[in-house]
Amino acid sequence: MPGSAMLTVHHLGRSQSERIVWLCEELGLDYELKRYERDPRTRLAPPEYKALHPIGTAPVITDGNLVLGESGAIVEYLIATHGNGRLGRRAGHPQFADYLFWLHFANASFQALLHRTLVARRLEPPPEHRVLEDLQKRLERALDYLNRRLGEADYLAGSELTAADIMIVFSLTTMRSFTPYDLKPYAHILAYLRRIAAREAYQRAMRKGDPGMASVLD
Repeated sequence: MPGSAMLTVHHLGRSQSERIVWLCEELGLDYELKRYERDPRTRLAPPEYKALHPIGTAPVITDGNLVLGESGAIVEYLIATHGNGRLGRRAGHPQFADYLFWLHFANASFQALLHRTLVARRLEPPPEHRVLEDLQKRLERALDYLNRRLGEADYLAGSELTAADIMIVFSLTTMRSFTPYDLKPYAHILAYLRRIAAREAYQRAMRKGDPGMASVLD
């Protein structure tokens, strides 16, 4: 159970933990930020970060005696325990189903697809390899779907920012420094990213979490 010690966000540079820094800023939480740099050669987390949680990946938070990993779990935990439900949607809300879908789509489908693409590209198969072609088609289908949704609403769950947006933006921005892909054909996604970039909480989070990093927003 969480204790009286301050909530700590353990942020690995250029990683999914940027979501948690941003969420804390949007919620106006009192938290401590501990930054960790990637190994310059392998681009992996340093040993002290891997030691924080048995799964050994970012993000990780500590809250009193609690050590919690996994983006979605941390987001839901913080909204429920520190955010009084803000940026979430409860059963009975008209946007509840949209919120649930996009909240889980972000990592279960979209980020997972980008990671599979990253691994496949590192194997350096020929460009016409069937696996690369299949992954590219899946990526285009996912981006088409996102673009349509963002042509219907300013944010994924409707007219206001929710945790669903906080979950997906990393995959549309920073992740592209690992797995490049082109967003120029997707005008609604680009307009969405401009809305996100204009948010003061997002700007604060990026300055605190990754100072000096150029945001991949177009």
